[in-house]
Amino acid sequence: MRHKTLALVICLAATACAGRAPNPVAVVQPTDRFMDCPAIFAEVQANNAKLQELASESGGKVAQNVAAGVVGLVIWPVWFGMDFQGTADKEATALNSRQQYLATLAEQRQCGAAAQPRAPQPPPPGLPPRS
Repeated sequence: MRHKTLALVICLAATACAGRAPNPVAVVQPTDRFMDCPAIFAEVQANNAKLQELASESGGKVAQNVAAGVVGLVIWPVWFGMDFQGTADKEATALNSRQQYLATLAEQRQCGAAAQPRAPQPPPPGLPPRS
């Protein structure tokens, strides 16, 4: 009985080690009010790169879980190594929310507005026209 309890405790501890805990980014951050347009665009680009990494990580975890599930049919303790936390998906969802917030912030600060072309002004009366 004591060995079974010890084995159960070890298996539960091993389950806790499968994968990493999610660390989602906050949608609104304290420094947002100081961001100018170039800073917003730089963060959007960095977030896009992070989203690509998370998509790759998510695909790798799915493949790892499928392999562990198949091997677990023969060696059942392998099932304790499966990752069910969905870390990459939770972080990607938070980053997408942040991206939407940054898009709203950029729109409020008119970052995407192109400079309005000014029509050429006629010279004041009495001056010769420019050539």
